[in-house]
Amino acid sequence: MRVTTAVAAAGLICQAFAQNVIVRPEMTDEVLVNPGMGIQTFQRYNRQALYPTLRWSEVGPEKPVPDVEGVDFPEASVAYLRWFWWQLEPEQGKYRWDILDTAFEEARKHGQALNIRLMPYDQGNPLPEWFRNSGARRANRPDDPDDGRGGGKVWVPDSADPLYIKHWSALVRKAGERYDGHPYLDTVDISTFGYWGEGWGPHPPDMATQKALIDVYFEAFPRTQLLMQVDVVEALAYGTSRGAGWRADCWGDQGRPGRNFAHMYDAYPQAIAEAAPEAWKHGPVSLETCGTPGSWYRGKYDLQYNFDQALRWHASTLNLKSTAIPEEWKKAFHEFQKKIGYRFALRRMEYPGKVKAGSMMRVKMWWHNAGVAPVYREYTLAVQFAAASGSAVEPVPVDVRKWLPGDATFDGNLWVSDALPPGAYRLRVAMLDPRTRKPAIRFAMKGRQPDGWYDVGEISIQ
Repeated sequence: MRVTTAVAAAGLICQAFAQNVIVRPEMTDEVLVNPGMGIQTFQRYNRQALYPTLRWSEVGPEKPVPDVEGVDFPEASVAYLRWFWWQLEPEQGKYRWDILDTAFEEARKHGQALNIRLMPYDQGNPLPEWFRNSGARRANRPDDPDDGRGGGKVWVPDSADPLYIKHWSALVRKAGERYDGHPYLDTVDISTFGYWGEGWGPHPPDMATQKALIDVYFEAFPRTQLLMQVDVVEALAYGTSRGAGWRADCWGDQGRPGRNFAHMYDAYPQAIAEAAPEAWKHGPVSLETCGTPGSWYRGKYDLQYNFDQALRWHASTLNLKSTAIPEEWKKAFHEFQKKIGYRFALRRMEYPGKVKAGSMMRVKMWWHNAGVAPVYREYTLAVQFAAASGSAVEPVPVDVRKWLPGDATFDGNLWVSDALPPGAYRLRVAMLDPRTRKPAIRFAMKGRQPDGWYDVGEISIQ
């Protein structure tokens, strides 16, 4: 057996059998903050103040929000922001892209990417005045009874009206022209009609129109991961069949006194089982608390049931509305964060102890994904030969997006660069962002170096 001091310090065990080195990295139990997964911030970014009560703002920020010291909230890789139509197009054809430009810059500064939604209206944020005065058809009447969402006080559009389809689709397409493929754009919600664009309500268009409004997103954002709303089963099935993941905006609702309905018992489980049971394999699942963790605690909700259901749905991200987690539940939420999304670790690696520059070397790897979902963006698994005299990076020919929960292996040959001078090298592994070529994913194992690479052992190049 040979164990170097550096390797031992990293918790790695190396054994030499028949000229091969076998490495078994030591696992860690930490919360991993990785791209596209975890608890999200809402309408703000890391290091910014939480909403002080159980309420939050649906109106997305238009300017930078100042950072504050000592924010007691999990670090997030994704910031979830949404804006109303009146904010983004206050005058017909005059778009306030400065709002989104600011959001992307704030995300970059805070080490996050954006999950965004464009929303037509809600009971407190009407459609743009220019649209209401454009001759577009209204679906309700001013004297309609209050339906709990504003009744006739809210100007509800006829979503099958060609004017609604034309102008709403124009906003979506213009946003796609400007931001599709943006490096700090994680996901886009498919928002079509109704309150907050969630695709439900008392005045829905026919399914052909709903599908046409969904199609606009696939045309506008071909390079960006989309998320489909879950409220209408047929629409959910259609959107996810085209490659979208899905999001549920009332995760955790276990009912209220006098109301014989709860999303977690009466709507979501059956709808998802019927329409999108396998969608998580190609698109992420994003959940938003119905209310806040504080209101769950006040309502004596069964926290473990909500956690268990999220894991059965293979959730990747959670929006807690940037509100405080009750002190009594902080430990449970901390442990839960270790289970959602993906969680990669190299369990075993075997390679020759000595190789020649300009040759192929046989490598065997066993990786484990201890999370409940895959990673949905492309990353490059790579091996690095590192020494003071030089270094080389060799990609491993695997598609990590196919690594579902469980085990994955690689058994094949990797090139040893002929530009490497003879000597002792450290062998390191990482998952690289294809754009920056830098390590982007934290693994659930020891050995991480300051530059993000994981040191796994020594190799001699002849």
